[in-house]
Amino acid sequence: MKKLWGGRFSGSTEKTVEDFTESVSFDSRLWKYDIEGSIAHVTMLGRQRIISKKDAALIIRGLKEIRLEIESGKFKFSQALEDVHMNIESALIRKIGQVGGKVHTARSRNDQVALDIRLYLRDEISDVIQLIKQLRKVFVTLAEKNIDTVMPGYTHLQRAQPVLLSHHLLAYYEMLGRDLERFGDCLMRVNVLPLGSAALAGTTLPIDRHYVAKLLKFPAVSENSIDTVSDRDFVAEFIAAASILMVHLSRLSEEFILWNSEEFKFIELPDAFTTGSSIMPQKKNPDVLELTRGKTGRVYGNLVSILTIMKALPLAYNRDMQEDKEPLFDTVDTVTSCLSVLIKMLPLVRFNRKVMEKATAAGFLTATDLAEYLVRKGVAFRDAHSITGRVVKYCIDNNKTLNDMDLKELNEFSGLIREDIFHYMSVEMSVNGKKSHGGTSREKVLPRIKKVKSGK
Repeated sequence: MKKLWGGRFSGSTEKTVEDFTESVSFDSRLWKYDIEGSIAHVTMLGRQRIISKKDAALIIRGLKEIRLEIESGKFKFSQALEDVHMNIESALIRKIGQVGGKVHTARSRNDQVALDIRLYLRDEISDVIQLIKQLRKVFVTLAEKNIDTVMPGYTHLQRAQPVLLSHHLLAYYEMLGRDLERFGDCLMRVNVLPLGSAALAGTTLPIDRHYVAKLLKFPAVSENSIDTVSDRDFVAEFIAAASILMVHLSRLSEEFILWNSEEFKFIELPDAFTTGSSIMPQKKNPDVLELTRGKTGRVYGNLVSILTIMKALPLAYNRDMQEDKEPLFDTVDTVTSCLSVLIKMLPLVRFNRKVMEKATAAGFLTATDLAEYLVRKGVAFRDAHSITGRVVKYCIDNNKTLNDMDLKELNEFSGLIREDIFHYMSVEMSVNGKKSHGGTSREKVLPRIKKVKSGK
């Protein structure tokens, strides 16, 4: 098949080279944006009288017909035509004749593909942002429903202090809030028009890039043509933001996998989001969570891939940059699928309140409250810490909990301890006493839920 760029070549391209260099097998998903960009570009060419308005109208009509053919499934992409851009342009020329060749006036595939990716990513970021907002609402709803449930808070995967389950769930709300900010920041840098930079130097033709930006709703136009066609920072930034989001989804998955185990029994996952074993009939496996955790590594790999592709490229465009799309597309697909499935699954998780509260009552989770009680009596914190540590050791040696201790025993360690200590060392007081800003007390968590529900 004759190439649109083949004028300088005397022979045909080797079939193995066509197979090796083609990208239409994956970049065909950009077709909508390629046509959208071409229509805006041709509208500008006609307005600037670079091509006649009659030719511009004919080209735009042809592009719209091709759009309908692709939407209906009638359009056949050809690997021999390399990429989505050449497939659409070739179809246009077949449809309306040589005037179709004017569509590529004053542009290169270099700025054309940069435009397509930015248009595509702009839409995808908007979708990801909406999914994150939905998932945050799920956490707020779960937090409100479980406001009276107490659980052990952990450090080093060791029971540490009592916390409200609501407070723990809202930690993910905060993480996702930072993700929203990152994707919002990324969107600002994606939302810059590259078209008109041509191959790398701009064009001698009197184009109006700002008019094209207006048509395509870009708030900014790129300032340096060399940088524009060689820039994939916005792709790397999107995958980096996605990687951090996946950190949060993976940590959530790991916690819920642990909580769902027989060793914890803190939660029960819904049957519809679990699978069975091929050999062990009793098994109920948390595959959705495990796959989310596993797919996190996949997104990390995509980030390393794009950074490695770009790390040593001289300016401006190089064909290596064709390899940007598969990591990008895979990241988009992975992130959206993980968010979507968690949005559906989490509202159906059943929290075992009694098991959580029993786990909270065991051990020495209120030991810090004893130390802070002594601080209020005027004891230096390091001394209070040491006294409490000796109390805990005594309990361990004598197979007791802090609540099993009587006042006489406690006074062996400090004469400052009074009867009111048992009030301060209760789980309820431990939780509700944490009234510092951002703390786990009901007094702080309830207003936070109310505030985020109101959108303030």
